[in-house]
Amino acid sequence: MAISPPRVRSDAVPLRAWKAQGRASAIVGMGTYAPPQVVTNLDLEASGLNTSDQWIRERTGIESRHVAAPGTSTFSIAYEASVQALAAANIGAADLDLILVATSTPDGAFPSVACRLQEQLGVPGPPAMDLVAACSGFVYALSVADAFISSGQANTVLVVGAEVMSRMVDWTDRSTCVLFADGAGAAVLRPAARGAGFMSWCLGADGRGWDQVTCGNIPFGEDLKGRDDLSFIKMQGPDVFRFATDILIRQAQAVAKAAELTMDDIDLWVPHQANRRIIEAAARRIGLPMDKVAVNIETYGNTSTASIPLALEEALRQGRVKSGDRVLMAGFGSGLTWGACLLE
Repeated sequence: MAISPPRVRSDAVPLRAWKAQGRASAIVGMGTYAPPQVVTNLDLEASGLNTSDQWIRERTGIESRHVAAPGTSTFSIAYEASVQALAAANIGAADLDLILVATSTPDGAFPSVACRLQEQLGVPGPPAMDLVAACSGFVYALSVADAFISSGQANTVLVVGAEVMSRMVDWTDRSTCVLFADGAGAAVLRPAARGAGFMSWCLGADGRGWDQVTCGNIPFGEDLKGRDDLSFIKMQGPDVFRFATDILIRQAQAVAKAAELTMDDIDLWVPHQANRRIIEAAARRIGLPMDKVAVNIETYGNTSTASIPLALEEALRQGRVKSGDRVLMAGFGSGLTWGACLLE
């Protein structure tokens, strides 16, 4: 018998937010990578997909996305972003005490992407592990890195969000294939200088909504003979839209409150890049003008765990973040999961 959980709303679940404790940590270097091949909306339209550039733009804000060549591994794009992050932090891979990779598209059940990345970096020894929290994964991984540093168990941690989402989509399904894309973003965390660092956190999950975004799930009790769609992403669009907008608002407010701040104190908001309409609706309701919001979904699409670091690193390069600024990052994803943090 198939099991169907009840539909859930995020406001039915209490949020847990807390102020950062112990030794503060901060991001000291970032790097990103996007595959060179760009697929535009017009390319999808020309391929025979039942869609149009106008339809995609109006509903998602996406104009193009980066797509990896067939056979591209997740660990290889994680490596490209990691090398840049290490260089930006002015450290060598040998300085790493921990390697964390957030991904929804591992190259196999095992070994972890983190272990393959460690081998590519040539630094055997430090612990290396993957985290699976879908599009919230990068913030989840940042929180683990912060915990290791604040407790004194690590001084230097590499956090990576890396995805090859293109191999998980049905390219004949216009409701999903126009959304997802490939890329990687990496950050190096170290103990923070005085007056800087992560200030507060808000993480959570509601497993009752597990069926709202799925991929590779085997339906309980169903005859799987002849099924060839189990590896594709499936999504209940309207339900996800409502959940995403609500949870973005609630966790942004919760993480600011935990840091004893208000939304007026936020200099830049970096949300998960899932849908421009979701971002704009949430920004309006929390009172943030769009010039305080980092958005690059139009050229990157939804890269899941890579979307927040891709948007944050771009904002840094554009000079939108300066010393003393307070940056709020917030994600949501399959699970259902959510995660937000506030960084000065």
